[in-house]
Amino acid sequence: MEYRQTDGRMQRSERTRALIVQAHADLLREGVLKPTAALIAERAGVSRRTLWSNFRDMESLLGATVEYWFRADDELRTEIEPGAPLEDRILRFCAERERRLVNIAPAARAAVLGEPDYEALRASRHGHIARVRSDVKKTFAPELAASASPEVLIDSLTAATSWNLWSLMFDDHGYPADRCRRIMEMSVRALLQG
Repeated sequence: MEYRQTDGRMQRSERTRALIVQAHADLLREGVLKPTAALIAERAGVSRRTLWSNFRDMESLLGATVEYWFRADDELRTEIEPGAPLEDRILRFCAERERRLVNIAPAARAAVLGEPDYEALRASRHGHIARVRSDVKKTFAPELAASASPEVLIDSLTAATSWNLWSLMFDDHGYPADRCRRIMEMSVRALLQG
């Protein structure tokens, strides 16, 4: 994580915040879907008092952790040339979605439990959906332009490449990631060529 402050106290504060967010993310990765403040603080090597002096409440901690996951997602995003052959775009798009969905899975599982209580988690879900829609629009722009119902096609492609469908295949059915990706490829191909 980048430290922007030059003042020593501010740098320590930013490092402490980064340690707390990293501890929270690591616990989610390990399957602890509702880690307590005490557990997060212990993992970060700080006291609960230090945790709450850096984050005023759980909402602000969740907001910082959401930012962490968005940065991680940004690192996995690539540009796919809309002029490339359709089959190449489908394969590249779905391979990227697989990487990104596997990465975000721990946070997405935890978010489902906390969304009713925390705006940061609801905003995160909406943000990820907006990213998928934007990626669909860019990657498949030629097919969308030729479609009689482009908005319906965007909605369909978004659904076929969403966390919800991925979770159904990966978590509920227990399929390995490569099989989930092949299901996604087949769905996207059928929608675009249908």
